[in-house]
This record gives sequence, C-alpha cells and structure tokens, in this order.
Amino acid sequence: MAVRLRLTRKGKKKQPTYRVVAAESRFSRDGRFIEIIGFYDPAPDPSEVRIDNEKALKWLKSGAQPSERVQKLLEVSGAWEEFTGVAPTLTSATPKKEKRAAKKEKEKEAEAGSSEDSAEKPKADAKEEKEADNQKADTKEDVQKEDAPKEEEAEESDTKEDAPKEEAKEVDTKEEEAEDNNEEQEDAKEDTKEQEKNNNEEGAESKDE
Repeated sequence: MAVRLRLTRKGKKKQPTYRVVAAESRFSRDGRFIEIIGFYDPAPDPSEVRIDNEKALKWLKSGAQPSERVQKLLEVSGAWEEFTGVAPTLTSATPKKEKRAAKKEKEKEAEAGSSEDSAEKPKADAKEEKEADNQKADTKEDVQKEDAPKEEEAEESDTKEDAPKEEAKEVDTKEEEAEDNNEEQEDAKEDTKEQEKNNNEEGAESKDE
C-alpha cells in the first residue's frame, strides 16, 4: 500500500483552506484519507501553517512520499529537516502586502510614463505641424521668386511686341498727313490756275470792247 502525504481542499468557494493528510495514492485528492497531520491556509499574510511533526515523521519513516507542496510545508515546520538531517535552503518569502505594494508602484510608474508620453505627443504633433507650415511658406516664397523673373520677362516681351506696332502706327499717321498736305497743295495750284484763267478771259473781253 503506497501512502502519500498531500493536501485535501476545504473551505468556501474562492476561499480555500487545506488539510495535510496521509492517504493512499489510489484515492482521489479530496477522497478518503488515513490521518490528518496538519493544516494550511494560504489567505493570511503570511500564510498559516500548522504541522504535527511527530505524525509527519512517523509517516515519512514508514515510506510515505510527500507532494511538492507538502514537502515545502514540512520544510517550513522543520519536520523535513529532522527527517533528512539537512537544513532546507528556504528563500526569504516576500509578504503578500509587499508584493501588492510593489505591483501597485509599478502600475503607477507605468501610468505616469504613459501620461507623460501622451502629454509629449501633442507637443510633438504641434511642432511637426509648425515645421510643415514653415516648409510650405518657404516653398511658396521660392515659387514666387521663381515666377517673378518670368512675369518680368513676359512684360518685357509684351512691351517689345507692342513697340513695332506703335512705330508702324506712327509711320501710317505720318504718311496720311503727307498725303493730306500733297492734296491741299494740288488743290491750291488748281485754284490758282483757274483764277489766272478767269483773269485772262476778263482782260480779253475788255480789249474787244
């Protein structure tokens, strides 16, 4: 008959307590057991452990094998050291309150870091927007500078194109004035010839009389 030292669960839902028992390995965890040798409550800080070392040593010497959790509890009570003659290398357990406090501090640090990141992000976005606006303004100025010579060249070219037209217009005006002067001179000559002719005819008539 193989006997094991193990835990059986008791207590309320979500508030478990355990008995340390000697039971046959063929029975279920919370089934039949031979003898109760201790009690374990993990809820308090630190945990509550009560082991009857005499009963535990009796079963260990008779060949009972403890589970891993029960072996740790026997190390805490000192029964395992009496059985093996070797002092257990127990790590200093951190109380649950300290663990919770450390966890809360880490969470606060993480929240503070995230809030700082969120505060810095709008600043970074505003800075990027400002830089983008400055780049746009610089680009616009460059475009205006590039367009200014083109506009001046266009105005000069328009002026040059209009100059020959104005010169041609002036030439036409001068030609028209010259033609008008010629016509006036010719009309004056004709009037003079007619007047001389009339004078000659009048002179001839007076001689005939």
